[in-house]
Amino acid sequence: MKVDIKSEKGAAIAVLGGEIDHHSAKAAREQLDSFIINMQPEVLALDMSGITFMDSSGIGLIMGRHKLMRECGGRLEVTGVQEGIRRVLRLAGIERIVKIS
Repeated sequence: MKVDIKSEKGAAIAVLGGEIDHHSAKAAREQLDSFIINMQPEVLALDMSGITFMDSSGIGLIMGRHKLMRECGGRLEVTGVQEGIRRVLRLAGIERIVKIS
């Protein structure tokens, strides 16, 4: 899985690509957490337009980053979600805690 983070004026976009599974989620989690803690963005958008597969590890990735962003005084958004992955997020109730567009 690839993670490319761009930051500008207090907001950041993390462009994710590939598959989110048990193995790839750990590296993404570490990279995102380090960025959040060090840069303290007001808003972090996870651009998931390049995600081709996601299992429950993706839900954990989103929920954990949501919690960390709140602890740091910011908020998380999820963008570019393909329909199949959107259904998974909807079933997991992620839409109730994180803005998905």
